[in-house]
Amino acid sequence: MTAKPPSVPPRLTREQYYELGRLGLFDGKRVELIYGEVIEMSPIGWLHRVGTGRAADALEQAFAVGFFVDVQQPFAVLGGKPGSEPQPDVSVTLGARSDYTDHPTVAALLVEVADATLSYDLTTKAELYATANVPEYWVLDVDNRQLHVFLDPQPLPLPPDLAATAYRTHLTLASTDHVSPLAAPNASILVSDLLP
Repeated sequence: MTAKPPSVPPRLTREQYYELGRLGLFDGKRVELIYGEVIEMSPIGWLHRVGTGRAADALEQAFAVGFFVDVQQPFAVLGGKPGSEPQPDVSVTLGARSDYTDHPTVAALLVEVADATLSYDLTTKAELYATANVPEYWVLDVDNRQLHVFLDPQPLPLPPDLAATAYRTHLTLASTDHVSPLAAPNASILVSDLLP
């Protein structure tokens, strides 16, 4: 008898993900869609909440005109691998909320606060946001009191069937360093002002 290979669960589109939500499959759960897989998110601890709030406050000041700042709202990643709709901890989007009729697909800056998800945020989320051509991505590393800054998303030189995109620049800033967002170069934010 020949053994059957393990079955691979189907990858969901954004539309299928929303239909499952309408059917109540995710009731009582915090989930996001990453590369077609529904990922259950960790509960929000106090340090995560404080870091998210501080980052949002600092970015609202830095991007006072012409942008809006959201906290833990869906960001649609179109194209590429099947369905992705992460919920970055903080997003900075060009324009006003009223300019959009669906979840934004572009952002000036996305931020993830990592108190339990550092490896995932530095790898999977970084690749996802680079694929979405987000020009700047920050990971606020709560435990090590650092800020990881990713810049310059570029396709990797791979065969078409292995296509991937990554950030060419990855800076690690200490709590005593300052950071200026690409889209708000006159702003200077002390990293410790982002940390809980």
